[in-house]
Amino acid sequence: MAKILIVEDNPANLKLGVFLLQSAGHAVLTATDAETGLTLAQDKQPHLILMDIQLPGMDGLEAIALLKLNEATRNIPVIALTALAMKGDEERIRAAGCVDYIAKPIHYQELLATVAARLERE
Repeated sequence: MAKILIVEDNPANLKLGVFLLQSAGHAVLTATDAETGLTLAQDKQPHLILMDIQLPGMDGLEAIALLKLNEATRNIPVIALTALAMKGDEERIRAAGCVDYIAKPIHYQELLATVAARLERE
């Protein structure tokens, strides 16, 4: 069982992500903004972070940059969860430090397969 942090401001997406990950046996931490997510990542040291990119205030890309600058959190893998699906978005998101990219709307098989594959690699 892995400890996974979801940073997502949309209540329906957050609820779905928590349900899917808990159903797969994972412990789930949640944050609805980047600042709270950064604090949880530092304090709780999750095995994996699922990060929405379009967040209120600080966006997910800024948060990922801060995670990568912090020695305590730089090695935590981050998977982007985003509705940004235009040409070039995935490359920009991966360049920011995301190890994987899941486009919204979330498809539960893709989410669980991506999470499982990433956890196996770590």
